[in-house]
Amino acid sequence: MKPQRRLLFILICLCAYRWVGFALPRNGAALNNQLIMTRADYMDRVQAIWTAQMVGQWTGLRFEHQVASVLRSTPLQPSNGYAPVDDDYYYEMVAIRAFEKYGIHLTVEQLGSQWLENNAGSWGSSEQALLLLKRGVKPPDTGSPRYNKLWWTIGPQFSSDVYGALAPGMPNVAAEMARRLTHINGYAEGTDGAVFVSGMISLGFVEKDARQIVRKAARLISPLSPYRQCLDKVISMAETGKSPEEIDRAINERWGIEYPATNNAVVNGGIVATSVWFGHGDFMTTENLAFRAADFADTDCNAANAGSVVAAMHGMRALPAKEVADLHDRIYGETMGPLELTPHIDESISGLAARTEAIGEKILAEHGARIDHDNLIVAVQQPRTQAPELFKLSDLTQWWNPDWTLERAGFGGAGGGLAGIRGDTYLDGDTLAIWPRDEVRGALLRRTIDLGAVPSLDFEVGADAGRTWHLVVFVNNDKQLDRLIEGEPLKQGEVSEPHWEKIHLDLAGHRNQSVVIRLYDFVLVPNRYAGNSYWRSVTVRDVRSR
Repeated sequence: MKPQRRLLFILICLCAYRWVGFALPRNGAALNNQLIMTRADYMDRVQAIWTAQMVGQWTGLRFEHQVASVLRSTPLQPSNGYAPVDDDYYYEMVAIRAFEKYGIHLTVEQLGSQWLENNAGSWGSSEQALLLLKRGVKPPDTGSPRYNKLWWTIGPQFSSDVYGALAPGMPNVAAEMARRLTHINGYAEGTDGAVFVSGMISLGFVEKDARQIVRKAARLISPLSPYRQCLDKVISMAETGKSPEEIDRAINERWGIEYPATNNAVVNGGIVATSVWFGHGDFMTTENLAFRAADFADTDCNAANAGSVVAAMHGMRALPAKEVADLHDRIYGETMGPLELTPHIDESISGLAARTEAIGEKILAEHGARIDHDNLIVAVQQPRTQAPELFKLSDLTQWWNPDWTLERAGFGGAGGGLAGIRGDTYLDGDTLAIWPRDEVRGALLRRTIDLGAVPSLDFEVGADAGRTWHLVVFVNNDKQLDRLIEGEPLKQGEVSEPHWEKIHLDLAGHRNQSVVIRLYDFVLVPNRYAGNSYWRSVTVRDVRSR
């Protein structure tokens, strides 16, 4: 090699070394499937993830379960000089305490103990989880449809930013933690939201194209899931040139009917995906897309989640300086909703970030990352689709009474911003509560059975105070009963148990026959407020063995 060429070759090598060895850690980019970032950069992004939630939530709260903003640029709400404790990040703070106490192999049962210690669980599926914990139900049962009637709502989704922060560049690790640990307050669609959010934040450390972040994080969820199907619709519409307004309208018209509660995971997850996709990594653009996405959405949670993704991509420099400064690096709160926090919160955001970063280093090391001087070197993972976690409302009869099938039951509206206008379908001990998916056709319980010589049907039905529903019973095509089930008069300020009635039907007219029994729940009752139907002790007597 000629001297001039040798010199040129050496200069090229030195430049390449300088670019790989020095420039790369400063921006945390990925090269050859490796994420190399300094500890300082990791700390900066973790602090940004916490802070973005606080800034986004505070303004999003103005539109939570209300009409959406119509402004292209909604002014951010001024803070009170600190970040007030909110469920959008409090349960994540509790998770950090649990990691510190129990180690990086934290179990959902241990997280449940931490929830009890810190009195975590103020609203929605999280409130249900805490009530169950206090009754002695252990996680993951506290998030199961068997016990938690709001398992399909947004609680796991807005509690999972932290798992992405703890596994930068490792979306499969983040998603596994998120799925497993958010079984404390959700299941299926609920925990799909946790997988998606944690995956996006993990990917935000390595991907600089927001669209790629959404695409890749969606792949973590099974295509069989309604949540994934909503994300696929967001992506396909975006790729064909539809606007965010058109996409938000489409997913609301499709899944907002299926899940009417304004805190459902599927629609709100679609809103987060749309906000991140069209936000292009800009914090204010992303937040404003969340603020104006849809009337009656869980907007504070959506703004917090979407903003966290931008924070993971760019760190503190992406956040609005004034709003960050106005927080004075402080989180404060003694209560959250109806609950007193134990202990009260008064700590620094930077301190919380440092504690999170320390746990993250341990989790990264556990999964093969290494530290070279002050650089974290992480083998970047390609998202791997998790096994499907699916549940249908009709599956509730497996625990209630497997002899009966449940058809056309709906998720209803309870637990969201419009609580009280609808019922919902869930299991409470030995009581099955039903609200029809289709209010015209109603819901029904069905059983095919061979009757004996003296058959009868016995069951108990209930209605809430001030509410009515219409019970109709068919044996084959013969109507056996047609009755309104009415609750007691509603007394202002009182919480009443359902009013119960015992039903006995003599089925002698169908003795020794194979029959189909149908128990209908209709809610279109003239001049009445409709409500849940309640069912228990449904028994057919004198049944022939097949």
